[in-house]
Amino acid sequence: MTTQDTALLQRRHQVLGRHALLFYDEPLHLVRAQGVWAEDSAGRKYLDAYNNVPHVGHCHPYVLEAMQRQARLININTRYLHGNVVDYAEKLAATFAPELSLVMPVCTGTEANELALRMARHVTGSRGIIVTDFSYHGNSLALAEATTGLPAPEAPAPHVRAIHVPDMADFEGDPALMRDDYVARVQKAVEELIAAGFPPAALLVDTLFSTEGLPRVPAGFLEGAVAAVRKAGGLYIADEVQPGLGRIGTHMWGHQAFDVVPDIVTMGKSLGNGHPIGAVVTRPDIVENFADAALYFNTYGGNPVSAAIGLAVLEVIEREDLMGNALRVGAHLSERLADLRTRHDCVAHIRGLGLLQGAEFRQPDGTSDGPRTKRIINEMRNQGVLISRIGPNENVLKIRPPLQFSAQDVDVLVDALDISIAKG
Repeated sequence: MTTQDTALLQRRHQVLGRHALLFYDEPLHLVRAQGVWAEDSAGRKYLDAYNNVPHVGHCHPYVLEAMQRQARLININTRYLHGNVVDYAEKLAATFAPELSLVMPVCTGTEANELALRMARHVTGSRGIIVTDFSYHGNSLALAEATTGLPAPEAPAPHVRAIHVPDMADFEGDPALMRDDYVARVQKAVEELIAAGFPPAALLVDTLFSTEGLPRVPAGFLEGAVAAVRKAGGLYIADEVQPGLGRIGTHMWGHQAFDVVPDIVTMGKSLGNGHPIGAVVTRPDIVENFADAALYFNTYGGNPVSAAIGLAVLEVIEREDLMGNALRVGAHLSERLADLRTRHDCVAHIRGLGLLQGAEFRQPDGTSDGPRTKRIINEMRNQGVLISRIGPNENVLKIRPPLQFSAQDVDVLVDALDISIAKG
């Protein structure tokens, strides 16, 4: 670190506290970015293979122009009529199944998931929540009570049950056995919640199990779990903060890879390409039921500037065929990672879809190798590539770049990974 960066870190600790997390053993001070490249305070550039907030690329000129154009006119409370909000909501809703036709703009993914839980509890008259055993859905109290992927003193709350999501490798590739095991676990959680006096209000899941380590799951896996929850009167909430907006390549939203339509969908982060936007998309009957009892509004969610930005992001995805790019470049990434696995025994599995993939690291005895994964992340930084890790044992390298990522960028990434693994 430079002398100036060291001084900045000390000031940060004094005013934000040492608990405010930073990436890497040696904090990285980024000052500008464009496309898939970021630059630090010393002028060194890094390939961004991790950040999904700049979903269509850092500082995309079309998105910036939309933001500036509207900001020059007006940005006001959402309780005034404005065309941007309607235009954005219409275009966003058009990417979902017809029954999911009502959009409720918010500012963050936390707000989206909090609102989704409020509606689910009101509509069902129940309180129970089922999540996975290594998940994160936001920072509010209700979500902290259901957090299993980070330390949270509020969790696990008595009305929450967390279900383990296995990987296909755990069942020797038998999809039926894995599906039946998971559905049985969900059914047991439903029964436990009912017995404890907390019938399920909702099953809340990230549809690609992003934080959980991107486990590979078979067709019918999620469908059976949703059926068990719905039979008990609960709703299915699909958290699309990470897998959504075309990232998996085959579908616009992660839940669309399964044969079941959610009752509520939540989004955040990438909707605004760095600007704070979130949204809830659901059926009109759910909102009407909730609105009959609650006066809900959001001062800034979906304001004219946010809506202009959100609309521009959707237009860029279409204009630049970024979903198609995620599919094509994701296939190249899978091939390069598979080849890498043949040359490094420590790479146990390659997981994920499109431009959300992971490489799992294990020790020779088959146990998870979180420490090595951490060393690789720091060495990748030395090689000029930004990356991170996920999973209960923090042994899955997480590859989640902006959707402008190219095949050439993949080659830079995997070549750096090859060197980093060798340095071990």
